[in-house]
Amino acid sequence: MENHTAVTHFLLLGIPQTTGLENVLFVLLLAFYMLTLLGNLLILLALLSSPSLHTPMYFLLGNLSVFDIFFPSVSSPKMMLYLVTRDHGISFRGCATQLFFYHCLGCTECFLYTVMAYDRFVAICHPLRYTAIMSPRPCAGLALGTWLGGCVHASVLTFLVFRLPYCGPREVDSFFCDIPVVLRLACADASLVQTVSLTNVGVVSLTCFLLVLTSYTRIVVSILRIRSSEGRRRAFSTCSAHLTSVLLFYGPVMLVYLQPAPNPRLESVVQVLNNIVNPSLNPLIYSLRNKEVKSALRKALPHGEWNCGGRTSCRGEPS
Repeated sequence: MENHTAVTHFLLLGIPQTTGLENVLFVLLLAFYMLTLLGNLLILLALLSSPSLHTPMYFLLGNLSVFDIFFPSVSSPKMMLYLVTRDHGISFRGCATQLFFYHCLGCTECFLYTVMAYDRFVAICHPLRYTAIMSPRPCAGLALGTWLGGCVHASVLTFLVFRLPYCGPREVDSFFCDIPVVLRLACADASLVQTVSLTNVGVVSLTCFLLVLTSYTRIVVSILRIRSSEGRRRAFSTCSAHLTSVLLFYGPVMLVYLQPAPNPRLESVVQVLNNIVNPSLNPLIYSLRNKEVKSALRKALPHGEWNCGGRTSCRGEPS
């Protein structure tokens, strides 16, 4: 560091091989971002306005909606800004902040999906003990633990990455600051930090995935023991939305980490899916497949905006 000047800002290079498509990307990104905000705010409105949805399952769904609002906000606003202004610069502290919140929220999502799987496991495999096990205090403690665990996880990773010296180059080969692309710019040997960081991320993700898999294995076994077909259908329907979200979250991640050789284009596509597209899909998954949420939305929104053509007319008068 004696002969070099410390880096004060980085340059985000954006999504590879998209030169000349800035306007198209901006429109798509803005559309997905607004859809994410609107959809998750509607879910929160339905959960808060309907006393019948004040249950552990919907409390955890509310936490997921809050997460889905925050997570794309880590990278989307900055990305839209440089697509419009062509200013790709981000400060050193801004890069560290982006990396911290990305991994804080990513780890929180892993923990949250695990807690939601445990909630469904208790509800289906131990229904008589459900209200005792998932009472308000333990449920709130589990939710708080997911957020605190994500903060601790991200604090450790951010400290390890940004304790290294950075004196050039400044080009971050992505549209946001993440561990692999930032460590390539370090002026010191980053192999140990990279190994520890990726091991930490891998252990957390794999542990959560195995816990979710174990929960759903037990759930499937319990559902198959139900004699009536209607009972099996109802049990499966309570888990289908959460299981779909889990597959959308872990599927792209496994696709990247199980590939035999690094593929920058595939990695960029997966990052866009995880950061931008998936948070916009969760409100659709949970509202379209859940009659209680749809009913709560009908009651919370003016009839003229929600139930056109249904039991009420477009202006809210009886049909």
